[in-house]
Amino acid sequence: MNPAEIRAYFNHAAADEEHYPSTIDPRIYHVKLVLDHLGDVSGKRVADIGCGKGRFARIVKQRFPRASVIALDLAEAMLAHVPRNVASVAASMTALPLRSNSMDGAYATESLEHAVDIPGAVAELARIVKPGGRIVIIDKSARAWGRLETPPWEKWFDEKELCGLLKRHCRKVSSRPISYWEDVAPDGLFLAWLAEK
Repeated sequence: MNPAEIRAYFNHAAADEEHYPSTIDPRIYHVKLVLDHLGDVSGKRVADIGCGKGRFARIVKQRFPRASVIALDLAEAMLAHVPRNVASVAASMTALPLRSNSMDGAYATESLEHAVDIPGAVAELARIVKPGGRIVIIDKSARAWGRLETPPWEKWFDEKELCGLLKRHCRKVSSRPISYWEDVAPDGLFLAWLAEK
């Protein structure tokens, strides 16, 4: 699949609020993990890579009103839902229009799975983050492949695969299985990778 086909898919999917919601419950552990790993980003710059409708960016901005939050996505129809107090930019994960070492933190939640070039997307994610800056990737485990219906290009990840890609660019990398809810044991679907450049 090429990026134009993926963009068209998500521009169409933007009308589906049930499967591509514009909000997320802030109590969900994915949200807590992103906020905890990024730390206090007041007065700092954070990028939401593959933001969809900006549901995570909305919470980061609410929690840290003085943060500069930039939401990037391939699909313009998704970006139309991003809150006005969050900057939104149409871009591919493999060619982010941000300067190197310009962000204090970046995260990709269930978006890396749609990149056409996974090593290239991880390299871009790391490139834009300052030394000492933090990165969060939350995505699905290759071991759970087949549990959900997926578009033909989607890729799920082996824990070690993404650790290896992040270690090329970051000095600290860890990973672990996670669940939607903090008090529910992980069921093997989601993995989180936390890195520091």
